[in-house]
Amino acid sequence: MTDLRALLGIRHPIVLAPFGGLSSVALTAAVCEAGGLGSYGLYGYDGERIRTTVAALRHATGAPFALNIWLPTGDEVRPGPEHDGYAAALDAFFAEVGIERPPRPERYLPSLDEQLAAIWEAAPAVLSVVFGVPSAAVVEEAHRLGIRVIGTATTVAEAVALADGGVDAVVATGSEAAGHRVSFLKPAEDSLVGLMSLVPQVADAVDVPVIAAGGIADRRGVAAAFALGASGVHVGTSFLATTESAANAPHRAAIRSTAADGSVLTRAMSGRLSRGAPNRAVREIEASGAIAPFPAQNWLTGRFRAVAGPRGMGELQSLWLGQSAPLARGGTAAEVFAELLAGVPA
Repeated sequence: MTDLRALLGIRHPIVLAPFGGLSSVALTAAVCEAGGLGSYGLYGYDGERIRTTVAALRHATGAPFALNIWLPTGDEVRPGPEHDGYAAALDAFFAEVGIERPPRPERYLPSLDEQLAAIWEAAPAVLSVVFGVPSAAVVEEAHRLGIRVIGTATTVAEAVALADGGVDAVVATGSEAAGHRVSFLKPAEDSLVGLMSLVPQVADAVDVPVIAAGGIADRRGVAAAFALGASGVHVGTSFLATTESAANAPHRAAIRSTAADGSVLTRAMSGRLSRGAPNRAVREIEASGAIAPFPAQNWLTGRFRAVAGPRGMGELQSLWLGQSAPLARGGTAAEVFAELLAGVPA
């Protein structure tokens, strides 16, 4: 099987998880400079913002990096007459941060075509995708431009579908992982496989490198992932706690204080199942029973979250974190990277 380091042009088989909405140029570049693959999440970015971000990344590092996008699943809602009802259900949160109920936008998300046009222009070393199998045309164009493609699976069947679709590597993401469950063949609630079970089965089922994600926070998790058959590791929460991260003080505090059995899987903040700390916004939205479908819910909560974040109002933010949050050390990205690297087999 192809060595992951040679495949991606990196020195060490450690990949920074892309954070949709929480990525930072500083953290992505720091992981790249340490010899891993820094990833930057482009959720919600239009073409111009992608171009600006790539320019900043290229200024910060000359090493390979990955850009991450969400593939449409076909069930995304568009702004329609229902928008006002969805928004009204969140009026108390808009009032709490001092903003008016947001009117219906022209769109909740930029189109995939707009994002891809900017990505092809940027030609990053790697394109990583979640929520599906990239089309043959996307894989073909990426390869024509010298871009490697990484897909993300939550089950063995998804991993096989991705490998059959021509991706160069598969991220096997266990149910321990922070943030969105990126299942696409079955509902996320029916795809909650832990990493210990998932990685060896995926490694047996596909002939491309497997990158383990979910619950990996230190050298012990790295060593275990390789023992299970992984060719690399994909780490989120431990890097989210570093000084270069875009996470603010309440989010870092949640990472430090949320026990392994304290995180929850919720649709409250985005309309899709995600793992994070159960703050007041999550509890009250779930109790109301009024959760708009994706991406309407994500767009709407994003209006008050954007105000709450700079004010340090952690009870009104999306506090994504994984079940190994108690193992996150904080410190610099270089320090976390060195700890993870100690678990990579010689």
